Amino acid sequence: MKIKKIFASVVILVLVITIVGCSTSSNSSTNSSSSGTIKEMSGEELAKIQNDKDKKEKYLVIDVRSEEEYKAGHLQHAINIAVGDVKSNIDKIKFWKEKPVILYCNSGKKSKEAADILIAEGFKDVTNAKGVKEYTDYKLVKYNNILGEDFQKVITEEKGLFLDARKSSDYQKSHVKDAKNVDPDNLGDIEKILPEDKNQAIYTYCYSGNRSGVVAQKLVDLGYTNVNNALDGTKEFDYKF
Repeated sequence: MKIKKIFASVVILVLVITIVGCSTSSNSSTNSSSSGTIKEMSGEELAKIQNDKDKKEKYLVIDVRSEEEYKAGHLQHAINIAVGDVKSNIDKIKFWKEKPVILYCNSGKKSKEAADILIAEGFKDVTNAKGVKEYTDYKLVKYNNILGEDFQKVITEEKGLFLDARKSSDYQKSHVKDAKNVDPDNLGDIEKILPEDKNQAIYTYCYSGNRSGVVAQKLVDLGYTNVNNALDGTKEFDYKF
């Protein structure tokens, strides 16, 4: 009789453990599903996105390395938010919560950490891409990319030199106060309108960040050290000129 009672108790205990285990497993699966998962991306794939003028518009690419590393060379259409500053800059990128966000660093470690933060903050489509030390064929640039809200603040402050890389007809309709209109396909004489001080802040903008990016790179090649390109162009952000 005692043996039967002991056996029955063991069976009940096993059932309880099994039920609790299943319940815990089920909760973990739900949490993982609700918070999202981090995708992986090869360097080749990210490079293709960066080189496609239309496709790159669908992604926000964030370099989570330090400001110094970013300035030394970064992906053409990437903004910089160091991994330690990601959480405090969520509002800055909240527009992208439901859209694809790609993160990268040197080796994938810091970008994975940043990806975890974004997932925890409710971002739905987060990808960790190969770092610049893992994939060496990335096209790197040395000008700074800024988002629309940051560029609007600069416009309001009226500080720095502004270069409008849109077509002349659009420039004539409206432009940033005192901005100079430049043609990215004809920059031979651009030095005539540039300041002597190579450290002065210069801001370039166009329709979507592509034409202005060409101008920004030209300025870097000429030795200017504080070049800022508006990644969000006039077709993507409602600027108040």
